[in-house]
Amino acid sequence: MANLNINGKKISVDVDPNTPLLWAIRDHVGLTGTKYGCGVGVCGACTILFNGEPLKSCAIPVSAAEGKKIETIESLEKNGQLSQLQQAWVKHQVPQCGYCQSGMLMATTALLRKKPKPTNADIDAAITNICRCGTFQEVRAAIHSVAKS
Repeated sequence: MANLNINGKKISVDVDPNTPLLWAIRDHVGLTGTKYGCGVGVCGACTILFNGEPLKSCAIPVSAAEGKKIETIESLEKNGQLSQLQQAWVKHQVPQCGYCQSGMLMATTALLRKKPKPTNADIDAAITNICRCGTFQEVRAAIHSVAKS
């Protein structure tokens, strides 16, 4: 049994300690916004915030997550309202297929918490998620629009 803190809620999951955190979040907690992409910690579709830092949840075992603060894409929406960043994503038409977007939004959330007005170089360094649709210019525009606020 693993005791996790996901989106501010204490949740116990009965999984093998070596189970990737991604599968505990999706299959045992039911938060399916975090996506499976590559399974080896490269693509970023499964990015969550782990004690405030972006982390690829497919590459960390549940045992390493006990006692840590985990935030998923579901944490960004408050009272039925999209976050300012999610609204910018829509306004700037960032998603095409949308599959990578939850991980990219989480990586961007971490970036903006550290650097509220990031440069293009900051964005390039922090947002390493792979997007097959190639919407990286729209991602930058959305980030800069939020940073101006």
